Amino acid sequence: MTFKPAQWPRKLRSQEWYGGTSRDVIYHRGWLKNQGYPHDLFDGRPIIGILNTWSELSPCNGSHMKELAEKVKAGIWEAGGFPVEVPVFSASENTFRPSAMMFRNLAALAVEETIRGQPIDGCVLLVGCDKTTPSLMMGAASCDLPSIVVTGGPMLNGYFQGERVGSGTHLWKFSEAVKAGEMTQEEFLEAEASMSRSTGTCNTMGTASTMASMAEALGMALSGNAAIPAVDSRRRVMAQLSGRRIVQMVKDDLKPSDILTKEAFENAVRANGAIGGSTNAVVHLLALAGRVGIDFTLDDWDRCGRDIATIVNLMPSGEYLMEEFFYAGGLPVVLKRLAEGGQLHKDALTVSGATMWEEIKDVVNHNEDVIRPLERALTPQGGIAVLRGNLAPKGAVLKPSAASEHLLTHRGRAVVFEDIDDYKAKINDPDLDIDETCVMVMKNCGPKGYPGMAEVGNMGLPPKVLKKGITDMVRISDARMSGTAYGTVVLHTSPEAAAGGPLAVVQNGDMIELDVPNRRLHLDISEEELATRLKAWTPRHERPDSGYAWLHQAHVEGADTGADLDFLKGCRGAPVGKDSH
Repeated sequence: MTFKPAQWPRKLRSQEWYGGTSRDVIYHRGWLKNQGYPHDLFDGRPIIGILNTWSELSPCNGSHMKELAEKVKAGIWEAGGFPVEVPVFSASENTFRPSAMMFRNLAALAVEETIRGQPIDGCVLLVGCDKTTPSLMMGAASCDLPSIVVTGGPMLNGYFQGERVGSGTHLWKFSEAVKAGEMTQEEFLEAEASMSRSTGTCNTMGTASTMASMAEALGMALSGNAAIPAVDSRRRVMAQLSGRRIVQMVKDDLKPSDILTKEAFENAVRANGAIGGSTNAVVHLLALAGRVGIDFTLDDWDRCGRDIATIVNLMPSGEYLMEEFFYAGGLPVVLKRLAEGGQLHKDALTVSGATMWEEIKDVVNHNEDVIRPLERALTPQGGIAVLRGNLAPKGAVLKPSAASEHLLTHRGRAVVFEDIDDYKAKINDPDLDIDETCVMVMKNCGPKGYPGMAEVGNMGLPPKVLKKGITDMVRISDARMSGTAYGTVVLHTSPEAAAGGPLAVVQNGDMIELDVPNRRLHLDISEEELATRLKAWTPRHERPDSGYAWLHQAHVEGADTGADLDFLKGCRGAPVGKDSH
């Protein structure tokens, strides 16, 4: 893609606040000077907002984010810019209830208005956890000021009794082992200390690592950004280089809309398949595309990702962790392999001002067991599978690289849980009528139903099944699944149960057919019976009557289009509003 830089010097939007001698300008400028800034810093140079999602209640976005912000500032100063650090909403997957996903859109709205309402010419998006990366990119895309992503990086490998411990992945694994009687509660508590042994995001290819990779594959971060560990000195170098780069991006007027093209999204989908990325990337990229007006749908996910082999041997699909991925060469090696196979748009523009191919053409793979050749791929078709049928008219998704091959074609009897509370009340009951051939179905866990589409889709198996040595069953819901999780799990079923989708009327004993190769998800009842059930259906999910929960439920769209709020779709730009005085 050819990009023509804007003329420089020119008047930037921040000068509407700080340029001149009027009373209002002196008001804005004078107050900021109480921070000790010399007068010549207001001479028209780019003012860069460092949007920092640091929070002590967001472990992925912990204290190291403050250190990274200082390195970003150093880079901005070096390049002749004026850095200002701005705290923004930090929606942590670890702590927010009922689900961080419910607050992704609120965070994006807050970021958008933070950018638009203040004297900022460009943005460094300092992100980490699952929802902070998409929410800041969504907010920035809706303003379309020059923006660059800097992620906080993954934590170091965990180890327990000589075994690599992946954050999240082993939480699910060890929890099931306790229920199966294969691990004691004391051992589980001992293992807890090894799961998160440094600052940073999940060290598996969970959602945080996936979204860091998506930002890089989209061209919104400098090449190599995604995999550098949080505590590695090179993470700080990346932050400083990004600070330098954003100043030139403002001078060139290189905006998200120049980078986030249809080709960029197709690159990201293919990269997601190659890394065995999280299903959560589906809703986040769909929502991001909606902010920039790109025609990008679930069908594009299936079309672009279907024939992509998963070549990154990382948990939860494989055996290694993010440290090894970085040492092997990280995402640039994966992107180069895709490009050499004709599966990447080489001329896609990146925040560096260069094309994707110019950034990756000389990288080297240092470990072919971590980033594998195609002939030794983990899964020959590793992209997200988009399923359709009378149970999911608007689509559902499944991650083949995390599923059991023998279950990808399966027909079984439905065991239904009306919501998460019903599941928790029944799953450990030894009298529950269930075996490993059944299909577990959970309702009312989607964007409206939970509310907020929580990560409960990877329902734990009943102890009576686990004790047989069975570790996977087909599970279907309108919920999400943690990117660190695994299993033959059908997610994001749309329309969701709370919106009156067919999932809402599945009954115990119904037969369900899953056919991943043919992308089919079918409830084995007649059209007439399905219509009768839907006509008789009444909502049973929680319906708030005030506050943000009400706003979210009233305006959130389905997972099939990204679960954004309907009034936030589109790019509103960053016009300078009326003065406040």
